[in-house]
Amino acid sequence: MNFILEYAYTRTVPINADNVENLLIAADYFNILDLLQQCSDFMINQLCPENSIGIYKFTEYYYCPKLHQKAYSYILHNFENIMNTSDEFLELSATVLKDLLEKDELNVKHEEAAFEAIIKWINYNPASRQQYISALLPEVRFAFMPTEYYGNNVKSNIYIRDNEECKPILINAFKAMHNLNVNGPSHSDFQNPMSRPRLPYAVLFAIGGWSGGGPTNAMESYDARADKWINVTCEEESPRAYHGTAYLNGYVYLIGGFDSVDYFNNVTRFNPVKKAWKQVAPMHSKRCYVSVTVLDENIYAMGGFDGHFRLNTAERYEPETNQWSLIAPMNEQRSDAGATTLNDKIYICGGFNGNECLLTAEMYNLNTMQWSIISSMGSRRSGVGVVAYGEKVYVVWTNYI
Repeated sequence: MNFILEYAYTRTVPINADNVENLLIAADYFNILDLLQQCSDFMINQLCPENSIGIYKFTEYYYCPKLHQKAYSYILHNFENIMNTSDEFLELSATVLKDLLEKDELNVKHEEAAFEAIIKWINYNPASRQQYISALLPEVRFAFMPTEYYGNNVKSNIYIRDNEECKPILINAFKAMHNLNVNGPSHSDFQNPMSRPRLPYAVLFAIGGWSGGGPTNAMESYDARADKWINVTCEEESPRAYHGTAYLNGYVYLIGGFDSVDYFNNVTRFNPVKKAWKQVAPMHSKRCYVSVTVLDENIYAMGGFDGHFRLNTAERYEPETNQWSLIAPMNEQRSDAGATTLNDKIYICGGFNGNECLLTAEMYNLNTMQWSIISSMGSRRSGVGVVAYGEKVYVVWTNYI
């Protein structure tokens, strides 16, 4: 109550791992939504394999939908690590375990891990849990399991081999494996959960660029789990090079660019689930060699070349309103610079101003809405890669000789 009263008067309260649960409970009881959100955000940042299931269970009793969704997604995406390291996994209910296993988004490198999760969970308390084997087993995607593993580990398992309820499940599993092995993935029955592949946890897209002497509309996706590139080109999309890309709220955005004739201010949004493209609001300026990054649920496009001049202007796109608005211009004209975000600030490095490659860098502060010059790099760089990692900004550049 002392912290609640302090927050009522000062709008600040020290949130830490020791008090966050009690603070969230109190904020929920007194309907203090801002404090509830702060506690929720703190717990989101604390998610790890050891506590994610406990946090997910906690959210079932208190109103924190964002934390609930983040914890659930974290469990799906880190399932194997959680299963192998967390004691909380063993305390899952049969209902929640079944719900996780049936999800296409469950991130397991091999389907054997899904089966082993069931056995590990049952082994924790066989007397009361082995009754659930026939309910959990159909959630395993058996078509993607090696036949040898199926024979040595599934059919012969002590909970399965003499269980009458499991026999039809084993028959269906063998059929799914046989159909996939004989007919190949193109003939898979995706309506049958046993033969429907799980969605990859992360996909890398390569979109457009310069190829064979000109811009291309080629598009490929890389599944890191399968170590495989797949051609997903949409022939209706125009060739585009020197554009910016951003991922935000489930969409991939293509921003600006050049088709060897025209310079673009248009912006195209791609829905990777529905494989659908849509034009959204255009930028104020045409920009190729544009620098793009995402901060606070908005997209920022900075600098670039409009066909006549290198630009120092920058603008922000708000998906909720589908509008671009100009922000403060940068201190220097920059095309082909690299940009990233760190601690609610935008960093842009290097680039080309029309006369020379730049070694300068600058930072945009979201609170002051102004750019400031920061320490210069050691070398002049254009076409540079910039990334934030571990509280530092890294710049990567290759000089082709």
